[in-house]
Amino acid sequence: MSETLEQNYARGGFGHALAFGQRPALLVVDFVQAYLAPESPLYAGVEAAREACVTLLGAARAAGIPVVHTQVRYQPGGRDGGVFYRKLPALRCFEDGRHPEFARFADGLEPRADETVITKQYASAFFATPLSSLLTALGVDCLLIGGVSTSGCVRASAVDACQHGFTPFVVRDAVGDRAREPHEANLFDLQAKYAEVIALDRALQLLASLPENPSR
Repeated sequence: MSETLEQNYARGGFGHALAFGQRPALLVVDFVQAYLAPESPLYAGVEAAREACVTLLGAARAAGIPVVHTQVRYQPGGRDGGVFYRKLPALRCFEDGRHPEFARFADGLEPRADETVITKQYASAFFATPLSSLLTALGVDCLLIGGVSTSGCVRASAVDACQHGFTPFVVRDAVGDRAREPHEANLFDLQAKYAEVIALDRALQLLASLPENPSR
């Protein structure tokens, strides 16, 4: 009898469990209206993921951990967008002044004044941004990750978190994509090689179990 996909990966030693850290932060990747407005070229039908991410954000705030939001923004004409912008013309909706209604943060996920907003031009929240140095300065050792899209900016950010030494915990319910197949395939691959993929309930348990720390 042929082995299952899970058996194949287990035999190869993939999917080793990673421990949750002592000083986590929450990274909310690009959760803006462009992915929620049906008239947007980037609409992804991720309303359920938004609701889960709102819950995750509330728990992170209650736990007093650092919160970082990302957004994509381009100069007029996309001259700072490079190959990524040329490959995906739908990114034009993030040009300054073109579609401000798409660029605003999703309802319930608006950054607070004491939270950091990272503006990026490429998929990863780490590429050409101060995110790594910010997290290092804060003493962060692991990242809870929510946002969009699973196969794009979430995946790129989780892989780069791993490569920068921050253990990534991708919250399955709080990330979304425009189609189920790339969503599930990328979660499977992240769990196998780069990250821990956990349910929202587990993320809430981890946040609730953190010791009180006035310095967070």
